[in-house]
Amino acid sequence: MADLRPVAAPFVALGPSGVAVRDRLKGLTPADEKVLRLAGAHLGSLASRDLKARCADGLEHSTGMWAARKKDLTSESSSRWAGAITKATHDQWALSRRCQLAHIQGLEAGLTAIRHRLSQPIGEKGTKKAAGGYRSKNEWFHKARRLHVLEERLERERADREEGVVHVVRGGKRLAGNRHNLDAAQLTEAEWRIRWEAERWFLQADGESGKRFGNETIRVAPDGEVSIKLPAPLAQYANARHGRYVLGAKVRFAHRGTQWADRIEANRAVAYRIHLDVAKDRWYLTASWQIPPSRTIPLDAALADGVIGVDTNADHLAAWRLDTCGNPTGQPRRFSYDLSGSAAHRDAQVRHALSRLLNWAKTCGVKAIAVENLDFRAEKTREKYGRHRTFRQLISGIPTGRLRARLTSMADATGIAIIAVDPAYTSKWGAQHWQKPLSSRTRKTTRHDAASIAIGRRAQGHPIRRRAAPPRDDQSDRRGHRTVQAGPEALGREETRHRIPGPRTRSVQPDAASTRATRTPKTVRDVRSDQVWVQDSLLLTD
Repeated sequence: MADLRPVAAPFVALGPSGVAVRDRLKGLTPADEKVLRLAGAHLGSLASRDLKARCADGLEHSTGMWAARKKDLTSESSSRWAGAITKATHDQWALSRRCQLAHIQGLEAGLTAIRHRLSQPIGEKGTKKAAGGYRSKNEWFHKARRLHVLEERLERERADREEGVVHVVRGGKRLAGNRHNLDAAQLTEAEWRIRWEAERWFLQADGESGKRFGNETIRVAPDGEVSIKLPAPLAQYANARHGRYVLGAKVRFAHRGTQWADRIEANRAVAYRIHLDVAKDRWYLTASWQIPPSRTIPLDAALADGVIGVDTNADHLAAWRLDTCGNPTGQPRRFSYDLSGSAAHRDAQVRHALSRLLNWAKTCGVKAIAVENLDFRAEKTREKYGRHRTFRQLISGIPTGRLRARLTSMADATGIAIIAVDPAYTSKWGAQHWQKPLSSRTRKTTRHDAASIAIGRRAQGHPIRRRAAPPRDDQSDRRGHRTVQAGPEALGREETRHRIPGPRTRSVQPDAASTRATRTPKTVRDVRSDQVWVQDSLLLTD
């Protein structure tokens, strides 16, 4: 049997390190919207120019170049707007570098898969460990051509990374591509232009601790009044002192409003962003600030009241509660969500499913939820599953990153710990050892429900596999023998038990001497004497 890959130990996930709340800017006057559009367009053009300069610097960038760029922007805006623009530029460049590295790793994985399959005979069947050959000469030919295309693309990406070259589109690459496919995007040129300009506006500013209400550029007072420091070319539109413009709308944060009020009253840093939702024609203000990560509790303390194992799927969360001994209790639960439609709809669906999961956990009195530490970056590649497009779409549809970030953030407010476990063999062993025993005429246990049990048991340190069944009658010692279950400290407890040769197996024949020694004699001795008792012959009578 092939060796199993090592299983990582479970751990308690860290809580969120930041908070973001949003509210709609209601009651804006036409003059307010005009000023916001002018300021956003002007600052957006400066941000585009600064991003171009930063990309041109590449790996040779230094603090002196940063200061020179900030000085050039200050004359056309203000020192604080210049600082916000340059910081956003550096964050964007760093993000592009990380995406570039991920793209290179994806290309390398695809090339490895293609080279392996091209080396196999045509029609060769694959195994669980490695893929087989391509199914036809036509497919082999096209994949050989694609191999050269990917090699050239990988060489170009590696050269760009060594030189520090990144490719960034302010406003989004997808929206830029929609300009050439307006019919497919169901947009007119005017509608596309409005969205394109709105995405390229820049109206965001980081906070400063010690300044009034935590931000001098975009200031929000405790009563909800919003004021903006206008750039120098737009100073004539100011309606307040020191070149500021006060909006007619006021904000009120319903979520975490008390925390936000405490921060601004203490003059602690709060970052703000103003943006326009073109589809709804609504303006929004988002406030965000950093928080110290909450201290994680020990794993044993989190599992003191049991755990809820959660199996993540493309359209639902399968959950089952386990007691402290790792036994499933009650009925399995399913929390469905629909990930079709817009990004806002998908995010709302995930939040609603997680809210129901956390409410159920609080009702059960459980202080820990176990989830798989999933990462499908390697499995999403086109070359790994090839023509199995439906399966690739299924894997891509599982919201692993979004769900993990949302769950840790929402659970931190409820005091429930999130335990991340290794996803190795949870679905396979759960279906093998738990699906059938937990199914009955009135309850249909699915493969996902069984996987949730495996996830919860792994978080608790219990082996996923159940005890071996006792032997049948007239074997061994009549149902009395049962294989002992390994403890959590035993190495390799989740591996397949190796066959041990011995007298109870058919691999080694029993010893003849021991067989004669334990054989029952044909003659019977009397227990009261040492004489041999022999039965007399039967008398034959007429």
